[in-house]
Amino acid sequence: QGQLVESGGRLVQAGGSLRLSCAASERTFSNNAMGWFRQAPGKEREFVASINWNGGSTSYADSVKERFTISRDNAKNTIYLQMNNLKTSDTAVYYCAARARFSMSNRLADYTYWGQGTQVTVSL
Repeated sequence: QGQLVESGGRLVQAGGSLRLSCAASERTFSNNAMGWFRQAPGKEREFVASINWNGGSTSYADSVKERFTISRDNAKNTIYLQMNNLKTSDTAVYYCAARARFSMSNRLADYTYWGQGTQVTVSL
């Protein structure tokens, strides 16, 4: 088993920036693709970004392209989500997840390990 712990979520004004972190404990995820997902109130959890095992490939939802950047530091067993130019529509609980494979995926069902989430609230 492995544990993923997200941090960095908070209240921020529209146009601002945040960096979320997801630290892994109990096991290393350096050989696993990782992803960020989010869930807004009353909506289904949706894909935000993913990164392959070594950080060489990334993928983004259209709604966050050019604004969000996913990265990872395998030495620290941590992944990040840099979020710039935040919009009120980015308000959600953000979850990090790990696959049991090297390659990334946009599908929730392809991820085995999940964190508890961190709240991001963007105000006008």
